[in-house]
Amino acid sequence: MRKYLITGLLAWLPLAITVWVLLWALSIVNGVFAWMLKASKAVLPAGFAPHVDQLGTIPGVGPLILVLLMTLTGVLVANIFGQWLLGQWDRLLSNIPIVKSIYSSVKQVSDTLFSSSGNAFREAVLVPYPHQDSWTIGFVTGAPSKAAAEHFEDEHVSVYVPTTPNPTSGFFLMMRKSATRPLAMTVDEALKHIISMGVVAPASETVEPPVPPLPNCEPNPKG
Repeated sequence: MRKYLITGLLAWLPLAITVWVLLWALSIVNGVFAWMLKASKAVLPAGFAPHVDQLGTIPGVGPLILVLLMTLTGVLVANIFGQWLLGQWDRLLSNIPIVKSIYSSVKQVSDTLFSSSGNAFREAVLVPYPHQDSWTIGFVTGAPSKAAAEHFEDEHVSVYVPTTPNPTSGFFLMMRKSATRPLAMTVDEALKHIISMGVVAPASETVEPPVPPLPNCEPNPKG
C-alpha cells in the first residue's frame, strides 16, 4: 500500500508544483494589473471609471495586457529615442534617495545576468566546497573586481554556488581558477542536477547497461 501511495505521489507532485507556481505568478500579475487599473482611474476622467472597472472583470485580460505592454516597451527601447527616454528614466530614479540604491543594484544585476554579451552563468564548474575534500557545482560569474584582484597572486574567478533545492540562494566565492574544473554540461542541466539533489542526471549522459560476462567456453577435459 505504501509503495503505491508513494508512486502516486511522485506522479502527481510535478504537476501540482507546476500548477502552484503558475497560480503564484498569475496572482502577482493580477495584483500588478489591479494596481494599474486603480492608478488609471485616478488619472482618467470620472466618466471612464465604469469602463475601467468592467475591464478588470474580464478573465485573462491582465496577463495579456502586461505581456503586450512589455512587448511595446521592448520595441520602444530598441530605437534611439527609446534609449534616450530610458536614460532619462534611469537618471531620474538615480537621484531619488533610498530608491536609487535599490534601483541601481537591481539594474546592475539584471543587466549582467540577461546581457547577451555578459559571462554570467555561462559555465558550470566543479569547485571544492565547503572544504577541500568535498565538491559541488558552481557557476562562473566573471572575474573579481580590481580592488580584490590586487590581493591575489594568481588568476581568480568569481563563482556563485547555489543551494539545494532552492538555487536562488547561495554563496559568492572568489577562488583560484586552477581550483575549478569545467563540467561538460550546460547551465540548464547543472541547475536541474542541483535542484533535484543529484537525482536528475544531465541529458547528455547515457547509462549503458552492464555487459554480461561471456560464458565459459573452455573445453571440458573429461569430454
